[in-house]
Amino acid sequence: MRHYISNFLFALVFLPLVACHAEVAEPYKAGVNYEVLPEPVATADPSKIEVVEVFWYGCSHCYAFEPKLNPWVAALPEDVNFVRVPAVWHPTMALHAKAYYTARALKVVDDLHEHIFEAMNLKKQKLKNEDEIAKLFEGQGVDPERFSKVFNSKGIEMAVDLATSKQQRYRIQGTPEMVVNGKYRISSRENGSQEGMLKVAAYLIKKERAAMNQ
Repeated sequence: MRHYISNFLFALVFLPLVACHAEVAEPYKAGVNYEVLPEPVATADPSKIEVVEVFWYGCSHCYAFEPKLNPWVAALPEDVNFVRVPAVWHPTMALHAKAYYTARALKVVDDLHEHIFEAMNLKKQKLKNEDEIAKLFEGQGVDPERFSKVFNSKGIEMAVDLATSKQQRYRIQGTPEMVVNGKYRISSRENGSQEGMLKVAAYLIKKERAAMNQ
C-alpha cells in the first residue's frame, strides 16, 4: 500500500512540474508559429546566428515595423548577425532593392533607409525609375554621378540577383518576414502581431545558440 501511495504522490507532484517545464521550454511550435525550411539557406557568417528581415520600401507594414524592429536589433547580442534582404517579385521592386544596396555601397544606408521608407509611405512617391531614386539620394547629399555609377554597377546587379534567389529559398509569402539562421521563416500572420514575430525570432535565436554550443 505504501508503494502505491508513493507512486501516486510522485505522479501528483512531479509530473505536473515536468509538464510545466516542457511548456516553458517550447512555447512556440514548428508549423504553427514558424516554418522549418525544407533546405537551409547558407548564411553570411556561419560563426554567428543570422537574423534576416525581408522587407519592401513600399510596404506599409514594413514601415510600421521599423520602430519596433530597430530597438530590438540594437539589443541583439554579439553572436547574432542582423541582415536586411529587400523583397523582389516585380521589376519596380528590383529598382528599390538596387536603391537599398546602392545606399549600403555608398555607406549612407543609415541616413537613406528611413528617408526611402518615408518617401514611399508618407509622401506617396512611387520611385518607379532611376531618376526619381537619384533625386532622393541627391537630396541627402549624394553626388548624382557617383550614385549613377554605383546604382548601375555589376556589383549592385549581383546583390539584387542574390536577394531574389534567397527570398525564393526562404519561401517568403509577404513582407515583412524574418528568417533565423537560414532555417526558420517567421511571419506576423502566424503570431498575431509584429511583436509576436519578434518574440518567436528571439526564441529561435536561443534555440540555435543552444544547438551551436552542443
